[in-house]
Amino acid sequence: MASSSPGDGNERQYRRRREQLVETLRSRGIHDERVLSAIGAVPRHAFVDPALRDRAYADEALPIGLNQTISQPFTVAYQTSLMGVQPDDRILEVGTGSGYQAAVLCELDARVFSIERHEDLLARARRLLDDLGYDVRTRHGDGARGWPAFAPYDGVVVTAAAPEAPDPLLRQLREPSGGKAPDGGILVIPLGGSGGQTMTRITRTGTGPHDYEREEFHSFRFVPLVSEEDDE
Repeated sequence: MASSSPGDGNERQYRRRREQLVETLRSRGIHDERVLSAIGAVPRHAFVDPALRDRAYADEALPIGLNQTISQPFTVAYQTSLMGVQPDDRILEVGTGSGYQAAVLCELDARVFSIERHEDLLARARRLLDDLGYDVRTRHGDGARGWPAFAPYDGVVVTAAAPEAPDPLLRQLREPSGGKAPDGGILVIPLGGSGGQTMTRITRTGTGPHDYEREEFHSFRFVPLVSEEDDE
């Protein structure tokens, strides 16, 4: 859980704005009360540039440098709700960015692992998460390859767009327990090209290479997921 954000004397004002943001998200169709409570607990203003703090609790994405953004709160809540995060779940985040999504996952008592390809962003996010008391294990690297050392994961959330779900992320999902319902690990990822993406939930249903159930939801716009292969 987070401590008060460092160096900020406007906590009461920010708390009211978080409450207003939660009501906005509820009115937009986010009904998972645990997710709404997590959004209401994370000091989003600490994750944005000081010049943009007046807009921190607006339901919009904001720039964080290096052509990256802190995701719109609705998007964070939507992706998190699709994963159905439970306490002690092992969650892999691809694209640490500002660290805001990781903080929301921590508020849900998940064990959070996060990968970021931009070293400067990662260093900044890691310092902030530590200062706020969020226990997130982070790594600089190619998120499309996942983080095999800590697999399998109950959930994987990708905060950038890809044309297809990367195979390594699918393979690192937890296998189902064997019951009637498909209760394996869940990958939530925006799939599509530069014209827009469809938020997609992929659930592992078995041990085979094709044992996955795919569901498509609403349209979104994300920055592209860049892997090391794209740099070659």
